[in-house]
Amino acid sequence: MAPNVLVVLTSYGKFAATGNPTGWFLPEFAHPWEVLHKKVSLTVASPKGGEAPLDPASLKMSESDPVSQTFFKEQKELWTNTHKLSEILPRVAEFDAIFYVGGHGPMFDLTEDPDSVALIEALAAANKPVAAVCHGPCVLLNAKAPSGVPLISGVTVTGLTNEEEDATGLSSLMPFMLETELRRATGGNYVKAAETWGESVVVSKAAGTGSILITGQNPASAAGVGKEILKALGL
Repeated sequence: MAPNVLVVLTSYGKFAATGNPTGWFLPEFAHPWEVLHKKVSLTVASPKGGEAPLDPASLKMSESDPVSQTFFKEQKELWTNTHKLSEILPRVAEFDAIFYVGGHGPMFDLTEDPDSVALIEALAAANKPVAAVCHGPCVLLNAKAPSGVPLISGVTVTGLTNEEEDATGLSSLMPFMLETELRRATGGNYVKAAETWGESVVVSKAAGTGSILITGQNPASAAGVGKEILKALGL
């Protein structure tokens, strides 16, 4: 029986400050899906359930990316009818890993979502892989091991850099800067690629558990995160 991977998308689809659309980032789901879907079973969830908002800017930005464009055209059912996180939580034992897709949306709803935090903590306590890409590692900031130690305390991780956030032109809308908070939470163990928008995938052991943490810096790192999920599952 194929391992079951829980994919979590944001439900936050509009910046409160401007009314402009946001959401999850297309290539950060498309490329891991391309790597994973033939070898694992995928269940997709979001805080509110139903349709998880795709950031239209990410569709425009990936016009020359055939993987993302094919995914968008052929796999819409994956994000238009997601499970609700609160309904997934009682079923947490069914899942072998969890993966968070990035985009600006997760910064607003998934960082502190109690069901999301509970899912991460349950999988980590069961020594199962926890993965996230780009803005997705924000979900690790409030998760703890059973002992109470933060999961990323002293742990090497990556995520979208401050320089990359500034390049999006949206830093002023963010509730916090992800690189800054990951540096703080890890005690300075945040790392990044030598070049802006370069690929960086980091595999670490969560603090206080045997769980493997897989973090990717940006869209270029998304396929690499998918490959590391397969490795962590022994596939």
